[in-house]
Amino acid sequence: MTIDGIDVARQLVQRDFPQARAAWLGGSVALGMASVTSDLDITVLLTGSPAPYRSSMHHRAWPVELFVQTEASLEHFRAKEHVARRPSTLRLIAHSHVLHDADGSGTRLREFYAKQLSMGPDPLTDQELRSARYRITDLLDDLIGSKDRAERLMIATTLWQATADLVLTGNRRWTGSGKWLHRELDAFDRSTGTAHAHALSSAVESVAAGVIEPMVDAVTEALDQFGGRLFDGYIVRGPAK
Repeated sequence: MTIDGIDVARQLVQRDFPQARAAWLGGSVALGMASVTSDLDITVLLTGSPAPYRSSMHHRAWPVELFVQTEASLEHFRAKEHVARRPSTLRLIAHSHVLHDADGSGTRLREFYAKQLSMGPDPLTDQELRSARYRITDLLDDLIGSKDRAERLMIATTLWQATADLVLTGNRRWTGSGKWLHRELDAFDRSTGTAHAHALSSAVESVAAGVIEPMVDAVTEALDQFGGRLFDGYIVRGPAK
């Protein structure tokens, strides 16, 4: 964990939010995974207005992302992200450094969010699983049929994300986007002895070099864990009138 980042984050909270109930520093800096471009992800808990809002700024040369919340808005985002299985807010608070805790809510909510995160998401419904299989099957056919290298690379990167998402959510693991999708899949592999993250990332590199077979194999292996390809018999019902 970067001590300078923690100090800068705490000073910003003390300066701009003296009325805060609690504040947390999350993200890569709190996890000890900061890079030269990492920002300070600070969540601030207020009693009410002007929360909720989000803003970006620089403070003492650090880029800062501020998430200013109330308990009601935190619960709104927690519930929304639970349905999407992408726990951005859960991660920011569950894996955080408490910067400020005026009334005990900083520790209480961090413990609550950590418990929620450890429980994992709800299992995929049958329709969600079938839809994921159908989408990946369609993308795989597009990859095999395409003769354009740029087009193949675009399809391959989409397949990488869709397949990683299926592996994670199909095993009741949280998913994500960007670097967090890779981090979640890599953590899953380490806990299960699988190698999906390496296989998929290497396969994208192979597609960029003009070879699609490793991607076809990696995606097919993942699909087979959930029933394989799906095309015939796939139905999506429209909303009832």
